[in-house]
Amino acid sequence: MESQNINQEDEKIIENVELSIWEALIPVIALIAMLAYNVYVYGDSALGGTNQFILILGGAVAAIVGFRNKVSYKTMVEEVAQNLKSTTGAILILLMVGALAGTWLVSGIIPTMIYYGLDILNPTIFLAASVIICAVISVATGSSWTTSATVGIALIGIAGALDISAGMTAGAVLSGAYFGDKLSPLSDTTNLAPAMAGTDLFTHIKYMTYTTVPTIIITLIVFIIIGFTIDSSGVADVTAYQETIDATFNTTPWLFVVPLIVIAMIVKKVSPLIALLIGTLLAGVFALIFQQNLVLMVSGMQTWDFNAAYKGIMNAVTVKTTIPPVTDNAEIASKLAGLFEGKGMESMLGTIWLIICAMVFGGVMDAIGALSRISRSLLELFSSTFGLFASTVASCLAINFTASDQYLALVVPGKMYEKAFKEKGLAPENLSRTLEDSGTVTSVLIPWNTCGAYHSATLGVPVLDYLAYAIFSYLSPFMTLLFAGFNIKIKQLTQKKPTLDTIGED
Repeated sequence: MESQNINQEDEKIIENVELSIWEALIPVIALIAMLAYNVYVYGDSALGGTNQFILILGGAVAAIVGFRNKVSYKTMVEEVAQNLKSTTGAILILLMVGALAGTWLVSGIIPTMIYYGLDILNPTIFLAASVIICAVISVATGSSWTTSATVGIALIGIAGALDISAGMTAGAVLSGAYFGDKLSPLSDTTNLAPAMAGTDLFTHIKYMTYTTVPTIIITLIVFIIIGFTIDSSGVADVTAYQETIDATFNTTPWLFVVPLIVIAMIVKKVSPLIALLIGTLLAGVFALIFQQNLVLMVSGMQTWDFNAAYKGIMNAVTVKTTIPPVTDNAEIASKLAGLFEGKGMESMLGTIWLIICAMVFGGVMDAIGALSRISRSLLELFSSTFGLFASTVASCLAINFTASDQYLALVVPGKMYEKAFKEKGLAPENLSRTLEDSGTVTSVLIPWNTCGAYHSATLGVPVLDYLAYAIFSYLSPFMTLLFAGFNIKIKQLTQKKPTLDTIGED
């Protein structure tokens, strides 16, 4: 055993010394090239599993580099295991997010938010109101895609009646939608970013507010100004949408009790898992009180009894559920169909699958010393904190352009820069915030990115038409760089890691 330990130590010394920056970059370059081609072939369906397998192939390329530098297979597998262990909390939270989203639909919480949100529309402040409505809905649902496919479509239709530019309206819709996509604990990207950076969900959300709140305020001010400078006509008639929601669900202000309790727990820094679990259970209770007919329908049973109640709630928690809109208007029904679909824990398995495969790639890269080598090169290349932030932003944008996927724009730079931030003495929430500010929100600005293609097709507005008005999305990277440049809210680690100046010379 002693000789084996010596050999392993020798291997680590050899790989640390011999691994060049170009060797360290081979897996990254190979991964980006494979992902770019894979997305080109599969398009929007690449997240169905092929991107995940590409991450495994990237790990295989990294393993070949490791073998050439005498890193043992056992060392790589152990590092992958440690990486997977570190994501346990994030995976459990993702499952609970799916459960929460499912019960919040069946209980009528999310539809009620939309119902009352549509009341605040006014032609004069239509664009700013669109931002607010979509922000509220996306925070509640955790999904910019759902927001765009439901309220977004409705707002585009209303804008047409008011003779307001579809491009302006789409920009307002997406600005609000991505505000929630960044901040909502229900969002998969909001869970993915801290998992990649090595921090927890609510610390990440709190730290994001420093750059996100000023950005959304500026966005609102711009849309208010635009709203007062354009000519509009007609009346914002949302009655058909509200009548359909009211006919399908029992809408009542009492349903706001559940999200208020969850928000209160988040403010009180209750464990995310506990807060999400309580929010799920409370929504289940409210569903049994206010939406018995819907629970019965979701259960698939004919008679209301304890078994039907149990099965209905459990289906909402675990699998995708669909509530058909109650309306004779086929157009309204099609526009609200996406809103009336619950996620359930099952819907989160794709993101969990992505995290697991990303941890395989990141674990092998870590074991062979590639991430450490890249981090050292970055520290040599960027002597300032601003330089490191700028490099992270540029990397996220590059992945969004080349790999055409926002998840990968979080995963690849997240694992690549994690060590660099630690070596700089920067807390991981700096990295997770930068990933969201530059990776999550900019994906919608690229026509060939899955997000840009989806939202453009869903809203019926070309990316180039709404590009100038997606203010929140292109302002966010500049805001994070502004904070870095002026050293605003750049949190340091409690105890700084050794920097290049203090690392012993081997």
